[in-house]
Amino acid sequence: MQGLKADLLRGCWYVAVPAAEVKRGKMVAKTLLGEPVLIARGDDGRAFALRDICPHRGIPLHYGKVEGTSVRCGYHGWRFDTSGTCAEIPSLREGQEVDLSRIRCGAYPTVEKHGLIWIYVSLSGEPPSEGPMAEVDVLPDVPADEAPAALVMLPFDCSIDHAAFGLMDPTHAAYVHTSWWFKKDPTRLRPKEKSFEPDAFGWRMVRHEIPPQNLVYKLFGTGVTTEIAYRLPGYRIERVTGSRANVVGLTAMTPVDEEHTEVYQIFWTSLGWLTWARPIVRRLMRTFLDQDRRVVVQQREGLVHGPRLMMINDADTQARWWARVKSEFQEAQRAGRPFVNPLKPQTRRWRS
Repeated sequence: MQGLKADLLRGCWYVAVPAAEVKRGKMVAKTLLGEPVLIARGDDGRAFALRDICPHRGIPLHYGKVEGTSVRCGYHGWRFDTSGTCAEIPSLREGQEVDLSRIRCGAYPTVEKHGLIWIYVSLSGEPPSEGPMAEVDVLPDVPADEAPAALVMLPFDCSIDHAAFGLMDPTHAAYVHTSWWFKKDPTRLRPKEKSFEPDAFGWRMVRHEIPPQNLVYKLFGTGVTTEIAYRLPGYRIERVTGSRANVVGLTAMTPVDEEHTEVYQIFWTSLGWLTWARPIVRRLMRTFLDQDRRVVVQQREGLVHGPRLMMINDADTQARWWARVKSEFQEAQRAGRPFVNPLKPQTRRWRS
C-alpha cells in the first residue's frame, strides 16, 4: 500500500468509458487493470467489450472494424461476436471443419447505466452473479437512463491506492485546492468532527451540514447538507441536498495498471440550467481534479525512493480504512467466503 504499485481488485465493476464516447458501429481501445480491452457498440446500439487481441496471430482487434454486432479482425478477417466467440473464418475452404465455438478472444460482462459503460473484470472467469459485486448498484438514486450533467477524466500518474488516499484525504484542501471559488480563506484551518459508519464495501461519512464559506455550494440554496461514501474498488460518491437543488457526484477510479489510474469526476443534478453552463462547469471541474492530479505526480518523485510513510490519527484514518477494507475483500475472495465489513461506526476529529 505504501509503494508505487497497487494490488488490483478483480471480481468488480469498473467505469470503462463514458457511453457517449462509443458511437454506434465504432469502438474504443483501452488498457484496464493491465488488460487490453476493446469497447464497441454494435449496429443494434448495444455496447459490448472484448479482449483486444485476436487469438489467430495476436494483432489487436481495434485495427479491424465493427460489423453488425461483431468485430472483424483487420489482419485475416476473423470475426468475433459479443461473447468473444469466433463467428467466421473467411479463409476456410469448402468442407473444412473447424469448431468455431472453441475459438475465443475473450469478453467482459458489460452494462450501460447512468450514461457510463461499466465492465466486470472477473477474478477467475466467474460471471458477475457469482462474484461479490453482482450488479452495478453504486448509484441507486440516479435513474439508469440519466446521462451525467457534466463529466471530466484525467489520467493520474499513480496507483489507484494513492489516487484514493488523495481523494479521501480531509486535510489537503487548504494547501492543494486553493481556487477562489472553492475555499474563501484556504489558510485558516477550522476544527472538524465527522461521524462515519460502515457502508457497502466501504464506509460513509454521515450526512452533515456544509459550512457556508464553501461558495460553490450556495448554488443549492440554504440548509445544504452532504453525505460522502467511499466504496471498493474505487468510488467516492457524494450526495448534496439543498433547499433549491441536489446533486450526486461520482469520482470513479479505474486502474490502467498497477501504477497508473484514470480518474473520472461525474455529476448528475436537478439544476436544469447546468446544461447551458456545462463548458464553464467542466472547466472548473477539470481545474479542481487537476490540482489532485498534480500533487500525486509530485508525490511520486518521493515515492520512487521507497520511503516509509507515516500516517496519523484522525486525519489519515480513512486511508487506513481503505487498506483494511481492501485486505478483507481480497481475503474473502481467497477463502471463498462472503465479504464482511471490518469497520465500526465512529467519530473522527481533525483541523482543515
